[in-house]
Amino acid sequence: MIPRYSRPAMVAVWEPQTRFRIWFEIEAYACDALAEIGVIPKESAKAIWDKAGHVTFDVDRIDEIERVTKHDVIAFLTHLAEFIGPDARFVHQGMTSSDVLDTCLAVQLARASDILIADVDALLAALKKRAYEHKFTPTIGRSHGIHAEPVTFGLKLAQAHAEFARCRERLVAARKEIATCAISGAVGTYANIDPRVEAHVAEKLGLVPEPVSTQIIPRDRHAMFFATLGVVASCLERLAIEVRHLQRTEVLEAEEFFSEGQKGSSAMPHKRNPVLTENVTGLARLVRGMAVPAMENVALWHERDISHSSVERMIGPDATVTLDFALARMTSVIDKLLVYPKTMQKNLDRLGGLVHSQRVLLALTQKGVSREDAYALVQRNAMPVWRGEGEFLPLLKADPDVSKALSDAELEDLFDLGYHLKNVDAIFARVFGG
Repeated sequence: MIPRYSRPAMVAVWEPQTRFRIWFEIEAYACDALAEIGVIPKESAKAIWDKAGHVTFDVDRIDEIERVTKHDVIAFLTHLAEFIGPDARFVHQGMTSSDVLDTCLAVQLARASDILIADVDALLAALKKRAYEHKFTPTIGRSHGIHAEPVTFGLKLAQAHAEFARCRERLVAARKEIATCAISGAVGTYANIDPRVEAHVAEKLGLVPEPVSTQIIPRDRHAMFFATLGVVASCLERLAIEVRHLQRTEVLEAEEFFSEGQKGSSAMPHKRNPVLTENVTGLARLVRGMAVPAMENVALWHERDISHSSVERMIGPDATVTLDFALARMTSVIDKLLVYPKTMQKNLDRLGGLVHSQRVLLALTQKGVSREDAYALVQRNAMPVWRGEGEFLPLLKADPDVSKALSDAELEDLFDLGYHLKNVDAIFARVFGG
């Protein structure tokens, strides 16, 4: 996590002060529940909130203690006792470190999810706006990178919108799966802490109790969470690559906004490079790469080990901060994207009408020509166009075998661009409703 690819709100989720504040709330809510069921004095539970509920924890002091204890939770509890005094003996009653660490991580990942879902909402709004703006802007569709048949630029954006709508659903599901609380004590048997304590802490923190936590929350939940982030990142990369391709000099149907004073190259003053979407592509690789160690964290020894801990201390902040930044960057790209309909039309016309070849093929079959013969007739007139030896429609008209089946007027009708756009409204209705 570096400042260049970080945004303040997501960074704040992972700051030490935030983490220690959540740790305190876990401990304090647990004390409230313990007091309610008569395990500790109610006045002690109140004193814990009164003496530490509004303090700013001294991160340097906690680090200093940890250098001696070699244990982060004990270091925090020691520092907490410096504020609370004698009542601190009731803090962490019957709990184990993982109760604090895992429940805190669940809170942080849930908060991070809320930011990511809001990010996707912003991207969806930008995609919808631009999709309707170019709903009927014709452009060439490509398969294998080669001109295929006409589509609209709005349809390209509508496809991306549908994809990110699915991403949103996945993030919502991942948030629900990760938002569990474990206050079950050593090896998860509740031997030294009542399950009612866990239920109370979970309710206060917006979580649900983990059904069986052993000493930790099972890491299949985390694996699914980070895998979901990887899928979202892959969808971002797909959209980024589309923009990068469209910005190529030989294509130039759309390009990233180029601001006043921006420089594209240290050597070549003319350059306007797709640096933002290239950046998103790289960031997507990083987020995707963090899914594998999350999956490897699932297989832990017996009731717990800490081989997952070092991984999660890194991928928790890094994956969420990076994806947050990438989503925001892509939203800005789409919102400001420069679109060139005239170039799109120029590229549509580049192959001399070959984009209508399937319509001619189908029309010939409708006139009684076998599909094999129809394909051969169309292809033998298409290949000269590839070689720059004429336009497709005149060549078809001049072919006696074609003209036996189709008149000149019928052939001309087959080259109507509007034919390919007749179902755009229906597709948009599927994507956007209405």
